[in-house]
Amino acid sequence: MITSLHLTPIVSLIAGVLILAIPRLLNYIIALYLIVIGLIGLFGR
Repeated sequence: MITSLHLTPIVSLIAGVLILAIPRLLNYIIALYLIVIGLIGLFGR
């Protein structure tokens, strides 16, 4: 079972690789990450 404990490092790794490949994605990746973390914080419990 994948929990947020496992999901965070995987998402971070993928985001890091994408930022290295396409630096313009940085703004979108950060925005999506913050939105997802906020939604998990609000509704995940």
